[in-house]
Amino acid sequence: MKISETVTFGGSGLERMAELRSDPESLTRLCATEPAHCIVFWRGKPLVGGAGVDELVRLPLDHKVLQNAPELPVFLGKEDSGYCFAQDISGWQPADLDQEMLGRFFDQTVQHHPDLPADQGFVELRGVMAGLTARDAELVASAKALYHWHRSHRFCARCGAKSAITMAGWQRACDACGTPHFPRTDPVVIMLITRGNSVLMGRSPEWPEGMYSLLAGFVEPGETFEAAVRREVFEESGIHVGAVNYLASQPWAFPNSLMVGCHGVALDEEITIDPVEIEDAIWVTREEIMESFSGRHPTIKPARKGAIAHFILRNWLADRLE
Repeated sequence: MKISETVTFGGSGLERMAELRSDPESLTRLCATEPAHCIVFWRGKPLVGGAGVDELVRLPLDHKVLQNAPELPVFLGKEDSGYCFAQDISGWQPADLDQEMLGRFFDQTVQHHPDLPADQGFVELRGVMAGLTARDAELVASAKALYHWHRSHRFCARCGAKSAITMAGWQRACDACGTPHFPRTDPVVIMLITRGNSVLMGRSPEWPEGMYSLLAGFVEPGETFEAAVRREVFEESGIHVGAVNYLASQPWAFPNSLMVGCHGVALDEEITIDPVEIEDAIWVTREEIMESFSGRHPTIKPARKGAIAHFILRNWLADRLE
């Protein structure tokens, strides 16, 4: 797919400068003599601002908001405006926090820090991802995934001792047994399964009413992407799949996945869902997808903008999958 890297979070050519991760003295020296800044997270929500509340905010490294952060910032790389880091301030407790809303599928609350302008706040990434620039999207996807990995891997998987952040945030090290630990990325296949003029869509029970998307599932050990596509589709819908082709990939920091978009051709059309896997699966025609995208379909909501499912479906409608 020629335009595959234009997907949200698809990359912006950021200079990650991995050689500086193991050289903290050089990194500190460079930041003292050249521009440097930091993007900020609170409980996985990035700090954004601007007129559309979809511009990633960059703060100076010595900003008051960052002074009580428990860990050193994560080094993300160098962009035109300087060296870029990420910092997590989840220890800050906002006033009037709605704990129930934080655990929902889509958190619509915004947290405003008293030491920041009123037009800046911490927001759910799903709500702003489609409006981010390619650079902002790459930075926020990288940092969000890294911070989730650090929170869930604080102890050594080999000996159980507490591990520590190293390599400017890109590794953890166990002082007890010397084992290094590296960030985890879970490959997930997401499939455009077609039969003639229709595409196979499904939904999970916790999704908002009317929300359908392409079928998806984790790749198992020892499995190719093509085999994972066929297995997952059959497990969830009872549909057999023949030829499978790669389309595009998308880093998906919810929490640590790499979405691998594929196109598969269905060999049959009778659906038998596994209710443990999904709530429903249906065949949707090209015309119905167009109605959904325009907001005119009576029951099916459009795929979420910014997600690779929306990207694949939009390009399928436009015959741009080659």
